[in-house]
Amino acid sequence: MGEATGPAGVDGSLTDSSDIDGSAVNGSGTDDRVADDRATDDTAIDDTGLAVLLPPVIRRVVSLVPSLTETVASCAPGLLVGATNWCTHPADLGVTRVGGTKNPDIGQTVALRPDVVLANEEENRQPDLDALRAAGIAVWVTRIRDLPEALASLRRMITLACRLPGPAWLDAAESAWRRPSGSASLAAVVPIWRRPWMVLGSDTFAGDLLARLGVTNVYAAHPERYPRVGIGELRSAAADLVVLPDEPYRFTASDGPEAFPGSRTALVSGRHLTWYGPSLTEAPAVLYRQLAAARVR
Repeated sequence: MGEATGPAGVDGSLTDSSDIDGSAVNGSGTDDRVADDRATDDTAIDDTGLAVLLPPVIRRVVSLVPSLTETVASCAPGLLVGATNWCTHPADLGVTRVGGTKNPDIGQTVALRPDVVLANEEENRQPDLDALRAAGIAVWVTRIRDLPEALASLRRMITLACRLPGPAWLDAAESAWRRPSGSASLAAVVPIWRRPWMVLGSDTFAGDLLARLGVTNVYAAHPERYPRVGIGELRSAAADLVVLPDEPYRFTASDGPEAFPGSRTALVSGRHLTWYGPSLTEAPAVLYRQLAAARVR
């Protein structure tokens, strides 16, 4: 997730949640893909298909995505030299702050002399990434729409872009999401912003995670990923549940549920719903518990 200035940056995609085996979580042929993506000893292909020239040893990393910052910090915190103002995990992260995900300070980032800058095609703006490349900085861009893509993309970023071994928590995350949730199927509206109201639409990472927990997004077939929908339409959507995450908009018990009188609302962790990284290991349990606590408020 990115900065709380608007809904852009909610990640993901909806798939069938009825059964998850190892290949469904990892994506087929992940190890082969990692091997094939290395074009030469120093060049690898990022998620967008661009070749990224990388030094043989990575010593300095700037991350422009909060979840990727947490990912690198969990593997080798000494690599990080810069991160955005919105990179809140780990809480004791002591690196130079380079602005927001949507407005990073390009000069400051370049001055940190990173071996690679980590970005996301949805979280970060193309002009900023182009400016970093024009300054001679290697930029690795992730693209994530669902859980299999998240696990495969993180493994590739860690092993190829950061030259690190794959962490044990990636396997733990795969295992955690393979377990059946035991949840009944529920239709839900998932607002991500208000003023104006916006919801999860089609092809989102958060929608995919909810689907795997037995929650079907009412707007999963919408042509837009984050459509604006009037509150009147949301109230009449015949949903069993309204899921209110605390990011990108910070819905709380006193800000959000009152807009849906008579409806069951679930207040959930935005980090566990929208971040791809170490939080994926505990996300199924956290989200399932919060969904089960839904009630009319």
